[in-house]
Amino acid sequence: MLFPEVKNYYGKLPLYIEGKFIESESEEIIPTMNPAKDEAIAHVPFATKDEVDMAVDAAVRAFEKWKEVPIPTRIQYIYRMKYVIEEHMEEISRVITQNHGKTIDESRGEMRRLIENIETAASIIYTLYKGEHLDNIAVDIDETLVREPLGAFAIVGPFNFPVMAPFWYIPYALALGATVVVKPSEVTPVSMYWLTKVMEKVRLPPGVFNIVHGSRKVVERLIEHPDIRGIAFVGSTPTAKAIYKKAGEEGKRVLLQAGAKNFIIVMPDANFDRTIPNLITSFYGNAGQRCLAGAVLIPVGEAFDKVVPIFVDSARKLKIGYGLDDETELGPVVTKKAKERIIGYIEKGIEEGATLMLDGRNISVPEYPKGYFVGPTVFSDVTPDMTIAKDEIFGPVASIIHTDTLEEAIELANKSNYGNAASIFTSSGRAARKFRREIQVGNVGINIGIAAPMAFFPFGGMKESFYGIVHGQIDCIDFFTDKKIVITRWW
Repeated sequence: MLFPEVKNYYGKLPLYIEGKFIESESEEIIPTMNPAKDEAIAHVPFATKDEVDMAVDAAVRAFEKWKEVPIPTRIQYIYRMKYVIEEHMEEISRVITQNHGKTIDESRGEMRRLIENIETAASIIYTLYKGEHLDNIAVDIDETLVREPLGAFAIVGPFNFPVMAPFWYIPYALALGATVVVKPSEVTPVSMYWLTKVMEKVRLPPGVFNIVHGSRKVVERLIEHPDIRGIAFVGSTPTAKAIYKKAGEEGKRVLLQAGAKNFIIVMPDANFDRTIPNLITSFYGNAGQRCLAGAVLIPVGEAFDKVVPIFVDSARKLKIGYGLDDETELGPVVTKKAKERIIGYIEKGIEEGATLMLDGRNISVPEYPKGYFVGPTVFSDVTPDMTIAKDEIFGPVASIIHTDTLEEAIELANKSNYGNAASIFTSSGRAARKFRREIQVGNVGINIGIAAPMAFFPFGGMKESFYGIVHGQIDCIDFFTDKKIVITRWW
């Protein structure tokens, strides 16, 4: 049963500008759906150019005062943000599930990671934000490094972690004295709307935190606006490339976490009792719609016969349904279009000659007959040149490639254009060390199926999985601030 505060339909979502919810005057409005029911959960207006400019102008005006707020006072807002969001964690989790489709436990996990980022943002102000000083760098001359916030920033969120991913950046920006204009995913914007209602209890000064809805045109206007200093983004690689190019032309900072094709290697000496549950969670958690999800399973040598039958059987047993039902282990994919795209990849795998060991195309969920459900899918006999081995499918599809050696497995993984994450399951320290040193990804798992960094580490990424210089989470300190060097002599 839903919490009393949580609705089944949220109406036309407002914008949030200068501390107030305002109704958009845009005529471009789309529905956002509950993917388990194929029902509109809200309608999303795409902000007009004037409305985007209004939000940026509000952030710029607020910055002039916000940057001067004493650090201990500013941090009290961040503490209050943590307590307020924790108080409403369960209802926000339920809204995430309603709009995205992930299970309620997965939504709760998203909220826990969000809160960890708020906690880390508060802590870095008294540690990493400090400057440096050295007396007598020359006769009677001292030198000092101080960090200063840069101004107003744009933050563009993804559909798959609609509140957590923006909070890889939001609390850090605010703690460091910057202000933000956030553009949530137009596919799953309802949870950010609900969280913004909760955030009103934090009583941030008007304009420090703003929300605009929209798609490509809104993002382009945010990049073009002369007063936006940089853009932080989580999403697909094609979109990241487009933002990277345009932001470069406009002279803006970028922090762009992009797509993935993650390889998981299983050695013959792995602890299979513990490995299999990790693999299932990695490949099928969040319905495979996760930039850290397993995509290609590489059993090495004898591991193939040990892992594949149990993996397929475990995947087949997953309970599919609505994420708000506690027994559900695999929810729907996010949109009807996503379901069609994923099924297209399954059919492409069959066409190219892979063996379909488990088919998720015609899943029936009687209680929710209209839902966008794709069941766990497993291909074997996959070759590296197949589309399903190379493209980011972003769904519950596992491709299995058998190799004879660890060296061959690492070489195969390193040929991918992506470099987000990879994992190895082994009992050998030598194999683990070789993998850690030679694999070309930003997030490395050793006996870990989902190599998700904690908030007090950067979120890694290499090759076409990342664009920029510094990463998210704790690395944000070098994104939202700049270093000023002061050289002093007194006579």
